[in-house]
Formats: sequence, structure tokens, C-alpha cells
Amino acid sequence: DLFLPQLKAILRAGAGKNLQIMFPMIATVQEVRQARKLLQECMLELDRSGTPYNATPKVGIMIEVPAAALCADLLAKEVDFFSIGTNDLTQYTMAADRTNQSVAELCSFFQPAVLRLIAQIIEKGHAAGIWVGMCGEMAGDPQAAALLLGMGLDEFSMNPPTIPFQKEILRKMDTQACAELAHQCLECASTEEVHLTLQTFLEKQH
Repeated sequence: DLFLPQLKAILRAGAGKNLQIMFPMIATVQEVRQARKLLQECMLELDRSGTPYNATPKVGIMIEVPAAALCADLLAKEVDFFSIGTNDLTQYTMAADRTNQSVAELCSFFQPAVLRLIAQIIEKGHAAGIWVGMCGEMAGDPQAAALLLGMGLDEFSMNPPTIPFQKEILRKMDTQACAELAHQCLECASTEEVHLTLQTFLEKQH
């Protein structure tokens, strides 16, 4: 009951603007198609009522469950962009509650399984010609900046206080060196190995 009114409100508010709509917690292609179908229905209703709205919004999805990550190539054909939600993606991939301190290590986004999923999402998105962004704690982590740049991440979404520091880090990075770093990290078998690889790289940059 809430979804359609919310979509129509977004379309109305986006009239004459650069509008992007992102659907969260997507797990299947069918869900994307259903969401887009409902979006089209909202547009038809606004047409009938003569209400001004944005008829050409960019439509994207949040990749935050393993099912979506594993089907990124299929999902990329359905949308204009991806945003990777690292907090939930890490929790669901590692089957560990990130609020439980006793399994905190499992909830690290530097876990090899999580890094490989992120790399796959970016690769599949780019192969389909769409851009890939990221939100969540990882996007604002200084230690992850070079790694994500090396993976080819297009957009970093983070809390405002972290933007200047993260921007300064990214400006200093050589993209080719970052790509090699990403390759090395994706070959690591543990978070300890990943952290050591990142630490060695960052020390060489100073």
C-alpha cells in the first residue's frame, strides 16, 4: 500500500531533475522486473492525471545479498547502476551477526569471500556497461580506498566527515598500482593476509 504512493511521490519530486531510483534488498531478476513494472504503472497513473513527473529516471539496485552478487551479470542487464551495500552483504555472506562481538572477525569486509564477491559485482556491472558504487562502512574506510579503486569501483558513498580524508587518499593513488594491489588481495586466504598486503602497499606509498 505504501510502495506505489512513494514511487509516485519520487517521480513527481524528480520532475525536471536528474532522478535516480534505487531498489534495496533485491535477490532475483524477477523482483527487479516487478519493481520496474510497478514504476511504469505509476507513470501511467501520473499521465492520466496530467501530473508533471520525471519520465526517464535511472533505475538501480542495491546489491546486498549473496544471491544478487552471484547473479550480478543477469541483474546488470535490467538496471542502470549498482550500489554495493557492504554491511549487509558481509553479514549475509559470512552468516554472522555484525552486532555480535564474539564473531566480529567474521563480519570484516576484508574477508576473502566478501572481497571476491565485491570484485565480481564490479566486473559484471562494467561488462554490462553500467557504473558501480558502494555504500556502507567499507566505502569510507581509508585502508580499503586503494583496494576498491583497484577493483574499479566508480563511486564511493560515505559519511560527510570522512569525505575530505578519503578524497585526499584517492587523489594520491596510482590506478595501475591499485589494480595490482586488488589482484594480490583477491589471492589472499585470510583477513590477516589481506591486512598485511594492504599495510605493505600503504607503507610504500609514503
